[in-house]
Amino acid sequence: MSTQHRSPDQYPYPVVRIGIIGGGQLGRMLVKSAKRLGCTCVVLDPTPGSPAGQVSGHQILADSHDLEALQQLADQVDVITFDIEDIDVDILGVIAARGHRILPPTALLAEIQDKLRQKQRLQALGIPSAEFVAVERPDAEAFARFGYPLVQKARRGGYDGRGVVVMRSADAFAHALPVPALIERFIPAAKELAVIVVRAQDGEVRSYDPVEMCFRPGENILDLLLAPARLTAETAAAARRLAIETVTALEGVGIFGVELFLTEDGELLVNEVAPRTHNSGHYTIEACITDQFEQHLRAITGLPLGVTDQLMPAAMINLLGAPGESGPPVIGGLRAALAIPGVSVHLYGKAETRPFRKMGHVTVLDTDIERAREKAERVRALIEIGGENRP
Repeated sequence: MSTQHRSPDQYPYPVVRIGIIGGGQLGRMLVKSAKRLGCTCVVLDPTPGSPAGQVSGHQILADSHDLEALQQLADQVDVITFDIEDIDVDILGVIAARGHRILPPTALLAEIQDKLRQKQRLQALGIPSAEFVAVERPDAEAFARFGYPLVQKARRGGYDGRGVVVMRSADAFAHALPVPALIERFIPAAKELAVIVVRAQDGEVRSYDPVEMCFRPGENILDLLLAPARLTAETAAAARRLAIETVTALEGVGIFGVELFLTEDGELLVNEVAPRTHNSGHYTIEACITDQFEQHLRAITGLPLGVTDQLMPAAMINLLGAPGESGPPVIGGLRAALAIPGVSVHLYGKAETRPFRKMGHVTVLDTDIERAREKAERVRALIEIGGENRP
């Protein structure tokens, strides 16, 4: 059928050509969802055979600081998105100024990737969050004046527990990060929650049920996730409202992970916002009618948003590289884990393991959330991802 006779609801193949900056596990799962929708993807990442590049079939070997490579990416696609936040937004702004679509918008990424600017924006919007101050460099007197316990966060580059130091007393100041940062009030949370929110280009917004996050002590990496969170209906509804209010106020487009504290007094505070698919939303692949990756694609390509209904309770664990081991991964316990009913294993195709590196995740479905949790903990004890290079 010729272009002039095509109806508004008819698409040539591919439906949309999508560029993804970053080739990690989030990009990998995004590519898989894109292929289901009839879209193609080009991945930009400096690592040969990146997790996303393996499944996209087309990877540009470069990083986000390479203007020529970004222009090459832009020339091959209809819309650009990203699976990482640590991107040179000035260079990205040059690409956007040349008329190329980038979603979520570059200006919003610039605010969110800087933890201080993000907190300042949330404060200006009236979004409840922990008290904070900026610190250009560690200063024992300034930290003491602010008061312990506190949390120091690097303004840029932190992820998976990196760039964050919890200081319960002045004795911990020796571990302060020697970088521009902010310090914020430590919140003794009853629960740490997350709400995945999607906002379309026309302003339509939907959210998933809040999930409960349990973090690995010491590394501050998500260890166990329960979906839905064990909350009263009133608290769950309030968490969804606050997350939707946050993303709407930011005028985001695409999927956003909104991390929340539920204080011991029952107050909800926004901890951080991630302008991308989020670790707390991986369970949606098996547990929800529309997963977070497809939702993101629907939002940035102008397709209708999907429903967010959850079909069954779920528990999720991250599969981390074993302590003290590195090199090509060696996976143990896989057969035993897959013998447990309701278990789905996702391995990310990373060529090298390192201690506590995210190598995959497991989602467990069950009609009862506590049984799902128990199975997930059994899987965690079974699967070990070691490396060929052992001490």
